[in-house]
Amino acid sequence: MRLRHLARLSLAALLCFVPLAGFAQSGYREPPDALKAIVDAPRTPQASLSPRRDLIAFTGMPGLPGIDVVAQPELKLAGIRIHPKVFARSNFTFGDDLWLVDVTSGKELRIEGLPKPLSIAGGAWSPDQKYYAFNQVEPATGINTLWLVDVASRYARLLTRESLNSVSGRGWRWMPDGSALLVNLRAAGEGALPAVDGTPTGPNVQQTGSDGRVTSIRTYQDLLSNDAQAKQFEYLLRSQPALIDVQGKVTRIGAADLYVGLEPSPDGRHILTQRITRPFSYLVPFSSFPRVIEVRDRSGKVTHTVAKLPLVEGLPTGNDAVPTGVRRVEWRNDAPATLVWAEAQDGGDPAREAAVRDIVYQQAAPFSGKPQVLAELSMRYAGTNWGRGDLALLTEYWWKTRRYKTWRLQPDVVGAAPKVFEEGSAEDRYADKGSPVTTLDARGQSVLLTSTDGAQIYRIGDGASPEGDRPFLDRQAIESGETTRLFHSSGQQYERPLAMLDTNASRILTTRESPTERPNFYLRTLGSDAAPVALTKFAHPTPQLRDVQKELIRYKRKDGVDLTGTLYLPPGYDAKRDGPLPLLMWAYPAEFKSAAAASQVTDSPYRFNAISYWGPLPFLAMGYAVLDDPSMPIVGEGDAEPNDTYVQQLTANAEAAVDEVVRRGVGDRNRIAVGGHSYGAFMTANLLAHTRLFKAGIARSGAYNRTLTPFGFQAEERNFWQAGNIYAAMSPFNHADKIKDALLMIHGEQDNNSGTFPIQSERMFAAVKGLGGNARLVMLPNESHGYRARESIMTMLAESNDWLEKYVKNAKPAK
Repeated sequence: MRLRHLARLSLAALLCFVPLAGFAQSGYREPPDALKAIVDAPRTPQASLSPRRDLIAFTGMPGLPGIDVVAQPELKLAGIRIHPKVFARSNFTFGDDLWLVDVTSGKELRIEGLPKPLSIAGGAWSPDQKYYAFNQVEPATGINTLWLVDVASRYARLLTRESLNSVSGRGWRWMPDGSALLVNLRAAGEGALPAVDGTPTGPNVQQTGSDGRVTSIRTYQDLLSNDAQAKQFEYLLRSQPALIDVQGKVTRIGAADLYVGLEPSPDGRHILTQRITRPFSYLVPFSSFPRVIEVRDRSGKVTHTVAKLPLVEGLPTGNDAVPTGVRRVEWRNDAPATLVWAEAQDGGDPAREAAVRDIVYQQAAPFSGKPQVLAELSMRYAGTNWGRGDLALLTEYWWKTRRYKTWRLQPDVVGAAPKVFEEGSAEDRYADKGSPVTTLDARGQSVLLTSTDGAQIYRIGDGASPEGDRPFLDRQAIESGETTRLFHSSGQQYERPLAMLDTNASRILTTRESPTERPNFYLRTLGSDAAPVALTKFAHPTPQLRDVQKELIRYKRKDGVDLTGTLYLPPGYDAKRDGPLPLLMWAYPAEFKSAAAASQVTDSPYRFNAISYWGPLPFLAMGYAVLDDPSMPIVGEGDAEPNDTYVQQLTANAEAAVDEVVRRGVGDRNRIAVGGHSYGAFMTANLLAHTRLFKAGIARSGAYNRTLTPFGFQAEERNFWQAGNIYAAMSPFNHADKIKDALLMIHGEQDNNSGTFPIQSERMFAAVKGLGGNARLVMLPNESHGYRARESIMTMLAESNDWLEKYVKNAKPAK
């Protein structure tokens, strides 16, 4: 009996490694031509408005890179991924064209002398608009150099052959007078990259503190794991600050070090530097490493030490927790050389009672004497829009309640008390007054744009309403707060103001689109009956799907919460004539503190039907109906936390959406699939575990076992030991035995997103498989949380299409 039993076990074990019929085990795949055409559709160029607002620089974006580009060597160190050959982050995208457009006439201005092949990793205008700088990055050759376009002659030239170091950022920025650029160069004389040969030099030891303090440590990826990696990180991060004038002369500033920030003061006389120091950590990324914040002169000499911050390995529990000490240090944009920063007064712990949570300070050069208190806040400092000596708008925010308050400050008026400018709920989109409009001053600093008399500011907002978003431009009186509407998108189009071209808002730059018209740039004269002037004429990227039908639908959850979603139907489809279709629902849950906020409409029915390969809309080309972004609110009012009833609310959301598409006659109840990416994948697995509403699910790059993210996830701020029952109830891994419908999981093998380790999908698949469920796991080589290679995207669509065809489109009627 025992031998026979062992034989059965051996056969069962063997069968685990035998590929199932029809399931390819290797090789990239291609989807049907209709889906391939969407992947290869032209991409929208990136735009940058000039400081004088009379030119736009456009960067053309090529098609998706091949897997040979994505698979180039990279090192995963201290929370980032680095291409060691070019000393830059390895997740960059490149532009393959660059041109200018005159805002007044719409005339296209081509540039000569550009490098070939062009590979732009980032660009910026000089404050005086004489130049446009960009860095050319060629991973295959190791090139990472700075180029300059002379705007008057429209000719590009190499500024310096010295290579940039872009590991901690772009690696360069303009000086305020436009005569030079402040850059990070590769450190000289460092030799070769330290090798990691796999031979250990000793154990890797970690030690907790002895104070018994509870701290939350998120589940970060790509952390250091030994000293050999730490030495590689130091080698790649170490950079040499320098000034390069527009003629290419290089002047080094001080010595090379582990710089993570270089920012010139608005007057150009000082440089705010941030550099990290040892000890490094194996628990947190480099952003939490010890750092020294200093002010230097243009020779590199330290003239003032702002702070020496310790290693931060975890924070108190809660999303309002912050580290102690100096935080968010920056230059005040409207002053020659004034530092501004915040410091927590409650130990950074939101659970501690405190009337004052944060104090915001300022200190002007030469940084002697006691700093001036700008504001004492009952919430966390969230940033300031600087205008002038008697006008700044400072905002504080408390995540727990979603409340914010904006104060009007007079930063140069000693003794002037802050005044409340506005306050409300960050969730209340209908009440949002928009963001203050800023402009670049003569020194290239972003400051509030005020009217000619200085008494009014301007605001641009989404214009959220029960009818959908209708973007607007308002003028607001600073003293009274009263607003005057200058522009409001209307009609069957969606038009958004981008910038004012003069201080009185007589001319504005907008983008305009409709369901069948791709977004294009327009020049609009306000107060005139003249039609807006088209500055660009970007063609429809997927004309074969131009006539897709789109509708913003409204329906209710069984508890009365209003829900919305955008329903898309294939071109030419008629529900009465053609009957219900197979339908794909694609969503992403969101947490709210009020049902009223959760019920608000998002998006607009008049936006362009952009059929991107990334979302669900490509399957319109395969004959499916699509319900995109149906509301999935998880509400916790008062003292209740949203996730206390996550499964119940999620189920109610899905039931309401399914009932509505069936009621409309466009969805076949027996042929509906659900899908999502990241937290949407988590949602998908939960819906398959707790309902039988869907024939199949597509879950991309998700997390399924919340015990693997024990110190919080998404908007959940309680840790596992505080809310273990919630973590258990929300984890679809714990309910894998209930998944009776087909689940396709896709995941990047090199996912770097906090919490969505690839093992999440691997263990979920193993659970469903071991419990007799129906699942398929596709692991994409060299891909992170978002997939980049053309081969990966093609495979993603091919796998998804096959899954939908088999389990949804051709599903057998329910018994």
